[in-house]
Amino acid sequence: MSKSIVIGIAGGTGSGKTTLIKHIKGIFGNEIVTLSHDDYYKSNDDLSIEERAVINFDHPHAFDTDLMIEQLKELKEGAIIHRPDYDFIVHNRKKETVEVKSAKVIIVEGILIFENRKLLEQFDIKVFVDTDADVRFIRRLLRDVKKRGRTMESVVEQYLTTVKLMHDEFVEPSKKNADIIIPEGGFNTVALSMLTDKISALLKQ
Repeated sequence: MSKSIVIGIAGGTGSGKTTLIKHIKGIFGNEIVTLSHDDYYKSNDDLSIEERAVINFDHPHAFDTDLMIEQLKELKEGAIIHRPDYDFIVHNRKKETVEVKSAKVIIVEGILIFENRKLLEQFDIKVFVDTDADVRFIRRLLRDVKKRGRTMESVVEQYLTTVKLMHDEFVEPSKKNADIIIPEGGFNTVALSMLTDKISALLKQ
């Protein structure tokens, strides 16, 4: 198997990265495999659940990005990896890992993947999904309450105390590293078509 094409898709929380990826996977199917930076949150077995709940999860130090880079390199060479699996209810890694097989196209997604220079160097195409802050907040609020067992009050407090600050400090400045900026992510059909055309061209090389 030849070395895989790696696409980085970054953007703020709730920007539409997942929707964009779903559209791409719908077109290319099994030729795509996805890695999420969120699965590489550091293990915090030494902390209580109360202590883990107040970790700043939007800071680069919360992630084991070195492990992600190592496993991404293995995937690029066609190897099978066993990535971490994160439990957002208890704010810690599960004991079990998830087997991931390589594919022709590897999509890496996360809010901070363009902030780390070594990770940035692994991407053949760098896409930043750009969405208004109020829309992103509403999407995050709905997601965290419905899927991650959070209260509305805790989501609002976290957004005001860490999420917005970290977005302004790390995520927004990393936008300059993108090759393509897509407003509204998967809802931008023109940009989506251009991106999928580019992927198709690379796959034919």
